Amino acid sequence: MATNILLLNGPNLNLLGSREPDVYGSATLSDIEAEAVRMAAAAGAHLSCYQSNHEGALIDRIHAAKAEGIDAIVINPGGLTHTSVALRDALAGVGLPVVEVHISNIHRREPFRHHSYISGIATGVICGLGVDGYRAAIEFVTKKL
Repeated sequence: MATNILLLNGPNLNLLGSREPDVYGSATLSDIEAEAVRMAAAAGAHLSCYQSNHEGALIDRIHAAKAEGIDAIVINPGGLTHTSVALRDALAGVGLPVVEVHISNIHRREPFRHHSYISGIATGVICGLGVDGYRAAIEFVTKKL
């Protein structure tokens, strides 16, 4: 069981709750993070959260995770999913299990969103379940990893 989990959220996810609620729902990032922390604690794990709109800051946080004893990373890379080889390389480079989460079903959206640089190195990928995807990811890492 993963006991030390890092939840990462990429660009524009700080706008959840007000950004395209028809696509992303009404839950805020704070709501999602609070629920994730609660779920992890109930399973006997610790979860820390980090969000940035900057690719380099996310990469630096991933690099630090290994040294901090993080057991697994749950990440919603936002738009960097479809563009960032550097983010993919950082995740692969630390060698930790990764669960990729997307609130919307990226395969039912614009064609440029159909490809993920992260999926190929992820232990699991969850998309299209709304914010329940975060819950599924936390449950998975606390029970299966």
